[in-house]
Amino acid sequence: MEMKRILVAGGAGFLGSHLCERLLGKGHEVRCLDNMRTGSLENIKELMRNPKFTLVEHDVTDPYDWECDEIYNLACPASPVHYQKDPIYTMKTSFLGAYWLLELARKYGARILQCSTSEVYGNPDVHPQKESYFGNVNPHGIRSCYDEGKRAAESLFFDYHRKYQIPIKVVRIFNTYGTKMAMNDGRVVSKFIIQALRGEDITVYGDGSQTRSFCYVDDLIDAMVRMMHSEDSVVGPVNIGRPEEVTMQELADRVLSLTGSSSQVVYHELPSDDPVKRCPDISLARELLQWEPNTTLEQGLLETVSYFRSQLEGESPC
Repeated sequence: MEMKRILVAGGAGFLGSHLCERLLGKGHEVRCLDNMRTGSLENIKELMRNPKFTLVEHDVTDPYDWECDEIYNLACPASPVHYQKDPIYTMKTSFLGAYWLLELARKYGARILQCSTSEVYGNPDVHPQKESYFGNVNPHGIRSCYDEGKRAAESLFFDYHRKYQIPIKVVRIFNTYGTKMAMNDGRVVSKFIIQALRGEDITVYGDGSQTRSFCYVDDLIDAMVRMMHSEDSVVGPVNIGRPEEVTMQELADRVLSLTGSSSQVVYHELPSDDPVKRCPDISLARELLQWEPNTTLEQGLLETVSYFRSQLEGESPC
Protein backbone atom coordinates (compact mmCIF):
# COMPACT_ATOMS: atom_id res chain seq x y z
CA MET A 1 0.00 0.00 0.00
CA GLU A 2 1.21 3.47 -0.88
CA MET A 3 2.30 5.40 2.21
CA LYS A 4 0.36 8.64 2.57
CA ARG A 5 0.68 11.77 4.67
CA ILE A 6 -2.60 12.06 6.55
CA LEU A 7 -3.87 14.87 8.76
CA VAL A 8 -6.42 13.95 11.44
CA ALA A 9 -8.06 17.01 13.00
CA GLY A 10 -9.38 16.09 16.43
CA GLY A 11 -7.05 13.10 16.47
CA ALA A 12 -6.66 12.93 20.26
CA GLY A 13 -10.38 12.47 20.84
CA PHE A 14 -12.39 9.28 21.20
CA LEU A 15 -12.92 8.58 17.49
CA GLY A 16 -9.83 10.42 16.28
CA SER A 17 -7.41 8.37 18.37
CA HIS A 18 -8.91 5.13 17.05
CA LEU A 19 -8.61 6.46 13.50
CA CYS A 20 -4.96 7.48 14.02
CA GLU A 21 -4.20 4.01 15.34
CA ARG A 22 -5.84 2.37 12.32
CA LEU A 23 -3.97 4.58 9.83
CA LEU A 24 -0.60 4.05 11.53
CA GLY A 25 -1.24 0.32 11.43
CA LYS A 26 -1.44 0.64 7.64
CA GLY A 27 1.99 2.30 7.56
CA HIS A 28 0.89 5.89 6.86
CA GLU A 29 2.45 9.05 8.28
CA VAL A 30 -0.15 10.58 10.58
CA ARG A 31 -0.26 14.09 11.99
CA CYS A 32 -2.78 14.61 14.79
CA LEU A 33 -4.11 18.16 15.08
CA ASP A 34 -5.84 18.82 18.40
CA ASN A 35 -6.23 21.73 20.81
CA MET A 36 -6.77 19.21 23.67
CA ARG A 37 -10.02 20.81 24.86
CA THR A 38 -11.76 17.44 24.76
CA GLY A 39 -8.92 15.32 23.41
CA SER A 40 -6.65 13.40 25.75
CA LEU A 41 -2.96 12.54 25.80
CA GLU A 42 -3.98 9.26 27.40
CA ASN A 43 -5.78 8.31 24.18
CA ILE A 44 -2.63 8.66 22.08
CA LYS A 45 0.19 7.85 24.52
CA GLU A 46 0.94 4.54 22.79
CA LEU A 47 0.89 6.21 19.38
CA MET A 48 3.48 8.77 20.47
CA ARG A 49 6.10 6.01 20.37
CA ASN A 50 5.58 5.57 16.64
CA PRO A 51 8.01 7.71 14.59
CA LYS A 52 5.34 8.16 11.93
CA PHE A 53 2.99 9.87 14.40
CA THR A 54 3.12 13.56 15.31
CA LEU A 55 0.91 15.50 17.70
CA VAL A 56 0.46 19.19 16.95
CA GLU A 57 -1.47 21.21 19.53
CA HIS A 58 -3.45 23.57 17.35
CA ASP A 59 -6.96 25.00 17.15
CA VAL A 60 -8.71 24.43 13.82
CA THR A 61 -10.43 27.80 14.04
CA ASP A 62 -7.02 29.11 12.91
CA PRO A 63 -5.30 28.17 9.62
CA TYR A 64 -2.75 25.37 9.51
CA ASP A 65 -0.30 24.42 6.76
CA TRP A 66 1.08 20.95 6.07
CA GLU A 67 1.39 19.24 2.72
CA CYS A 68 -0.71 16.10 2.96
CA ASP A 69 -2.62 13.61 0.84
CA GLU A 70 -5.72 13.11 3.00
CA ILE A 71 -7.53 15.08 5.71
CA TYR A 72 -10.05 13.72 8.19
CA ASN A 73 -12.02 16.40 10.02
CA LEU A 74 -13.23 15.19 13.42
CA ALA A 75 -12.50 18.45 15.22
CA CYS A 76 -15.54 19.42 17.26
CA PRO A 77 -16.88 18.68 20.74
CA ALA A 78 -19.40 15.88 20.14
CA SER A 79 -21.26 15.31 23.40
CA PRO A 80 -23.95 17.71 24.69
CA VAL A 81 -22.03 18.28 27.93
CA HIS A 82 -19.06 19.61 25.99
CA TYR A 83 -20.62 21.37 23.03
CA GLN A 84 -23.18 23.23 25.16
CA LYS A 85 -20.47 24.43 27.55
CA ASP A 86 -19.30 27.03 25.02
CA PRO A 87 -21.85 27.07 22.19
CA ILE A 88 -20.28 29.97 20.32
CA TYR A 89 -16.94 28.18 20.22
CA THR A 90 -18.69 25.00 19.07
CA MET A 91 -20.21 26.85 16.11
CA LYS A 92 -16.86 28.45 15.29
CA THR A 93 -15.13 25.07 15.40
CA SER A 94 -17.68 23.50 13.07
CA PHE A 95 -17.63 26.25 10.47
CA LEU A 96 -14.15 27.78 10.68
CA GLY A 97 -12.56 24.38 11.19
CA ALA A 98 -14.22 23.14 8.00
CA TYR A 99 -13.23 26.32 6.17
CA TRP A 100 -9.52 26.23 7.01
CA LEU A 101 -9.21 22.50 6.37
CA LEU A 102 -10.95 22.86 3.02
CA GLU A 103 -8.50 25.64 2.15
CA LEU A 104 -5.66 23.30 3.05
CA ALA A 105 -7.15 20.54 0.88
CA ARG A 106 -7.54 23.04 -1.94
CA LYS A 107 -3.92 24.15 -1.67
CA TYR A 108 -2.44 20.64 -1.87
CA GLY A 109 -5.13 18.75 -3.79
CA ALA A 110 -5.84 16.51 -0.80
CA ARG A 111 -8.92 14.39 -0.29
CA ILE A 112 -10.91 15.55 2.71
CA LEU A 113 -13.52 13.75 4.79
CA GLN A 114 -16.02 15.57 6.99
CA CYS A 115 -17.33 13.76 10.05
CA SER A 116 -20.87 15.07 10.15
CA THR A 117 -23.53 13.73 12.47
CA SER A 118 -27.01 12.25 12.74
CA GLU A 119 -27.85 15.43 14.66
CA VAL A 120 -28.32 17.18 11.30
CA TYR A 121 -31.68 15.34 11.19
CA GLY A 122 -32.78 16.98 14.45
CA ASN A 123 -35.89 15.43 15.99
CA PRO A 124 -36.84 13.53 12.84
CA ASP A 125 -40.29 13.22 11.31
CA VAL A 126 -38.98 10.45 9.01
CA HIS A 127 -37.95 7.06 10.36
CA PRO A 128 -35.48 5.52 9.81
CA GLN A 129 -33.47 8.48 8.55
CA LYS A 130 -32.26 8.51 4.96
CA GLU A 131 -29.64 10.88 3.60
CA SER A 132 -32.28 12.51 1.40
CA TYR A 133 -34.19 13.72 4.49
CA PHE A 134 -33.49 17.41 5.18
CA GLY A 135 -34.19 17.16 8.90
CA ASN A 136 -36.26 18.88 11.57
CA VAL A 137 -33.79 21.05 13.47
CA ASN A 138 -34.48 23.85 15.94
CA PRO A 139 -32.16 26.66 14.73
CA HIS A 140 -32.03 28.47 18.08
CA GLY A 141 -32.26 25.79 20.78
CA ILE A 142 -29.61 24.65 23.26
CA ARG A 143 -28.38 21.96 20.82
CA SER A 144 -28.37 24.25 17.79
CA CYS A 145 -24.70 25.22 18.07
CA TYR A 146 -23.78 21.63 17.22
CA ASP A 147 -26.68 20.65 14.94
CA GLU A 148 -26.58 23.80 12.83
CA GLY A 149 -22.80 24.01 12.99
CA LYS A 150 -22.52 20.59 11.39
CA ARG A 151 -25.19 21.46 8.81
CA ALA A 152 -23.25 24.62 7.90
CA ALA A 153 -20.03 22.61 7.60
CA GLU A 154 -21.74 20.18 5.21
CA SER A 155 -22.96 23.10 3.11
CA LEU A 156 -19.45 24.54 2.95
CA PHE A 157 -18.00 21.19 1.89
CA PHE A 158 -20.41 20.87 -1.02
CA ASP A 159 -19.86 24.47 -2.09
CA TYR A 160 -16.09 23.87 -2.21
CA HIS A 161 -16.71 20.69 -4.17
CA ARG A 162 -18.89 22.49 -6.71
CA LYS A 163 -16.72 25.61 -7.04
CA TYR A 164 -13.20 24.17 -6.74
CA GLN A 165 -13.72 20.47 -7.48
CA ILE A 166 -12.27 19.57 -4.07
CA PRO A 167 -12.46 15.75 -3.64
CA ILE A 168 -14.76 15.68 -0.61
CA LYS A 169 -16.30 12.87 1.44
CA VAL A 170 -19.11 13.43 3.98
CA VAL A 171 -20.28 10.83 6.49
CA ARG A 172 -23.09 11.26 9.01
CA ILE A 173 -22.17 9.44 12.20
CA PHE A 174 -24.87 7.98 14.42
CA ASN A 175 -24.28 7.18 18.12
CA THR A 176 -20.91 5.49 18.52
CA TYR A 177 -19.36 3.98 21.63
CA GLY A 178 -16.35 1.94 22.73
CA THR A 179 -12.96 2.10 24.40
CA LYS A 180 -11.26 5.49 24.90
CA MET A 181 -14.55 7.28 25.60
CA ALA A 182 -14.10 9.87 28.33
CA MET A 183 -15.75 9.02 31.64
CA ASN A 184 -17.22 12.52 31.96
CA ASP A 185 -18.38 13.11 28.40
CA GLY A 186 -22.08 12.69 29.15
CA ARG A 187 -22.73 10.22 26.33
CA VAL A 188 -25.41 7.76 27.33
CA VAL A 189 -23.37 4.53 27.02
CA SER A 190 -20.42 5.80 29.05
CA LYS A 191 -22.72 7.47 31.57
CA PHE A 192 -24.80 4.35 32.19
CA ILE A 193 -21.73 2.11 32.50
CA ILE A 194 -19.90 4.44 34.90
CA GLN A 195 -23.00 4.86 37.05
CA ALA A 196 -23.55 1.09 37.15
CA LEU A 197 -19.92 0.30 38.02
CA ARG A 198 -19.94 2.91 40.78
CA GLY A 199 -23.24 1.67 42.16
CA GLU A 200 -24.92 5.02 41.50
CA ASP A 201 -28.45 5.57 40.24
CA ILE A 202 -28.73 5.21 36.47
CA THR A 203 -30.34 8.39 35.18
CA VAL A 204 -32.78 7.92 32.32
CA TYR A 205 -34.36 11.01 30.76
CA GLY A 206 -38.05 10.95 29.96
CA ASP A 207 -39.80 7.60 30.35
CA GLY A 208 -36.97 5.69 28.67
CA SER A 209 -38.91 5.01 25.48
CA GLN A 210 -36.79 7.28 23.25
CA THR A 211 -34.51 5.31 20.92
CA ARG A 212 -30.98 5.43 19.59
CA SER A 213 -28.82 3.11 17.49
CA PHE A 214 -25.35 2.25 18.77
CA CYS A 215 -22.39 1.46 16.52
CA TYR A 216 -19.15 0.08 17.98
CA VAL A 217 -16.12 2.26 17.28
CA ASP A 218 -14.14 -0.36 15.29
CA ASP A 219 -16.99 -0.69 12.79
CA LEU A 220 -17.28 3.08 12.45
CA ILE A 221 -13.56 3.57 11.75
CA ASP A 222 -13.73 0.87 9.09
CA ALA A 223 -16.56 2.77 7.38
CA MET A 224 -14.67 6.08 7.51
CA VAL A 225 -11.57 4.58 5.87
CA ARG A 226 -13.71 2.88 3.22
CA MET A 227 -15.41 6.19 2.50
CA MET A 228 -12.09 7.99 2.10
CA HIS A 229 -10.91 5.36 -0.37
CA SER A 230 -14.20 5.17 -2.32
CA GLU A 231 -14.58 6.28 -5.92
CA ASP A 232 -14.28 10.02 -6.60
CA SER A 233 -17.96 10.12 -7.54
CA VAL A 234 -18.91 9.00 -4.01
CA VAL A 235 -19.02 12.24 -2.05
CA GLY A 236 -21.94 11.59 0.32
CA PRO A 237 -23.48 12.29 2.63
CA VAL A 238 -23.52 8.65 3.75
CA ASN A 239 -25.07 7.45 7.01
CA ILE A 240 -22.77 5.39 9.25
CA GLY A 241 -24.37 3.57 12.15
CA ARG A 242 -25.92 0.34 13.34
CA PRO A 243 -29.57 0.09 12.22
CA GLU A 244 -30.73 -1.60 15.41
CA GLU A 245 -33.07 0.57 17.45
CA VAL A 246 -32.66 0.42 21.23
CA THR A 247 -34.71 2.29 23.83
CA MET A 248 -32.93 4.00 26.70
CA GLN A 249 -34.71 1.66 29.12
CA GLU A 250 -33.42 -1.39 27.20
CA LEU A 251 -29.90 0.04 27.21
CA ALA A 252 -30.03 0.64 30.97
CA ASP A 253 -31.27 -2.94 31.54
CA ARG A 254 -28.48 -4.38 29.39
CA VAL A 255 -25.82 -2.39 31.21
CA LEU A 256 -27.18 -3.52 34.58
CA SER A 257 -27.12 -7.13 33.43
CA LEU A 258 -23.59 -7.00 31.98
CA THR A 259 -22.09 -5.19 34.99
CA GLY A 260 -23.98 -7.16 37.63
CA SER A 261 -24.73 -3.83 39.29
CA SER A 262 -27.40 -3.27 41.93
CA SER A 263 -27.93 0.32 40.75
CA GLN A 264 -31.49 1.60 40.45
CA VAL A 265 -32.91 3.35 37.40
CA VAL A 266 -34.28 6.84 38.12
CA TYR A 267 -36.12 9.10 35.69
CA HIS A 268 -35.58 12.79 34.96
CA GLU A 269 -37.28 15.33 32.71
CA LEU A 270 -36.39 14.99 29.02
CA PRO A 271 -33.96 17.76 27.91
CA SER A 272 -35.02 20.36 25.36
CA ASP A 273 -34.92 19.24 21.70
CA ASP A 274 -33.82 15.71 22.64
CA PRO A 275 -34.71 13.48 19.63
CA VAL A 276 -37.43 10.91 20.33
CA LYS A 277 -36.24 8.46 17.67
CA ARG A 278 -32.90 7.97 15.97
CA CYS A 279 -32.02 5.11 13.60
CA PRO A 280 -30.08 5.19 10.34
CA ASP A 281 -31.00 3.81 6.97
CA ILE A 282 -27.61 2.47 5.82
CA SER A 283 -28.63 1.33 2.34
CA LEU A 284 -26.12 3.73 0.75
CA ALA A 285 -23.24 2.52 2.93
CA ARG A 286 -24.06 -1.07 1.98
CA GLU A 287 -24.24 -0.21 -1.72
CA LEU A 288 -21.37 2.25 -2.08
CA LEU A 289 -18.92 1.07 0.58
CA GLN A 290 -19.88 -2.59 0.91
CA TRP A 291 -20.05 -1.88 4.62
CA GLU A 292 -22.23 -2.74 7.53
CA PRO A 293 -21.44 -3.11 11.24
CA ASN A 294 -20.29 -6.50 12.47
CA THR A 295 -20.15 -5.94 16.25
CA THR A 296 -23.32 -6.78 18.16
CA LEU A 297 -24.45 -4.45 20.91
CA GLU A 298 -23.69 -7.05 23.55
CA GLN A 299 -20.16 -7.64 22.21
CA GLY A 300 -19.45 -3.93 22.10
CA LEU A 301 -20.89 -3.27 25.54
CA LEU A 302 -18.77 -6.06 27.04
CA GLU A 303 -15.61 -4.47 25.59
CA THR A 304 -16.66 -1.04 26.82
CA VAL A 305 -17.58 -2.26 30.31
CA SER A 306 -14.19 -3.98 30.57
CA TYR A 307 -12.44 -0.76 29.52
CA PHE A 308 -14.25 1.44 32.03
CA ARG A 309 -13.79 -1.12 34.79
CA SER A 310 -10.03 -0.94 34.27
CA GLN A 311 -10.17 2.87 34.15
CA LEU A 312 -12.03 3.02 37.49
CA GLU A 313 -9.64 0.56 39.09
CA GLY A 314 -6.79 2.89 38.14
CA GLU A 315 -8.39 5.93 39.76
CA SER A 316 -6.73 7.37 42.86
CA PRO A 317 -8.83 6.95 46.03
CA CYS A 318 -10.58 10.11 47.24
